[in-house]
Amino acid sequence: MARLVFALMALPLLAACQSEPMRDIQRSIKEVFEYKGEPALAKGVRLYEDGNYVQSARSLQQALEQGLSKQDRVKAHKYLAFIDCAAGRENLCRDEFRAALDIDPSMQLDAAEAGHPIWGPVFRSVKAGH
Repeated sequence: MARLVFALMALPLLAACQSEPMRDIQRSIKEVFEYKGEPALAKGVRLYEDGNYVQSARSLQQALEQGLSKQDRVKAHKYLAFIDCAAGRENLCRDEFRAALDIDPSMQLDAAEAGHPIWGPVFRSVKAGH
């Protein structure tokens, strides 16, 4: 809570400074308050877990369009990759994994995900080439 109060108090002061480092800080603070896609991400993950992949993909894409944190963008692309791989769309699956790795090159799948017979090998291949 203290960080929130500090960030809100600092934002007007930072707005006056236009150096590149300050613009980076401004974007970071602004990003904290603009994750409007979080509800759509949660819905997309829930729909995925329920097996409703078409609706899940729509919600995940909507979440990306509405705005997500770096970590949540990686998560959305990962689930979209899973959906594409499961549907036999390997090129789109690769594209989604690439998008996730572009955001976070250190991204890894958990043990169960990495061991999946369909998307595990695709992810390893994309990761090796990234």
